[in-house]
Amino acid sequence: MDDVDPRPCSIASSLTFLGEKWSFLVVRELALGVHRFDAIRRNTGAPRDVLTARLRRLEEVGVLQRRLYQERPERFEYVLTEAGRELRPILLSLAQWGDRWAPSPHSCSHTVTRGEGAQALRLGRAGYCGGPLASTIVVLVWLPSVSV
Repeated sequence: MDDVDPRPCSIASSLTFLGEKWSFLVVRELALGVHRFDAIRRNTGAPRDVLTARLRRLEEVGVLQRRLYQERPERFEYVLTEAGRELRPILLSLAQWGDRWAPSPHSCSHTVTRGEGAQALRLGRAGYCGGPLASTIVVLVWLPSVSV
């Protein structure tokens, strides 16, 4: 088939800058409160040059912003913009899907259900020994009641 006419859609557009693992792992770290390059690198395992490129790209497209936290020498940290913060539910959905379909011994999310129709998904970093979560993000998702 020589004629290729891809379907235009916002999913394809989003994947042009979020469509690889390092970008999502950077957003995960920022959402968990990790803002400095070395800590992001350590927690993601990204090679230095790859991480630098991803941070620049995510800044260009408005997902994060670089903020000066020290003047001499100049040092920067990274924070999510509104667009970046709106990726949190996507991260949580990926974590929930991964817990069900691609489980890992180092899973980082837990689903907790409280009350009728409310579900909370908590994403956080457990200690290396499996201890309590060091930081968390909680999102409440209201599910419609279903009568049968």
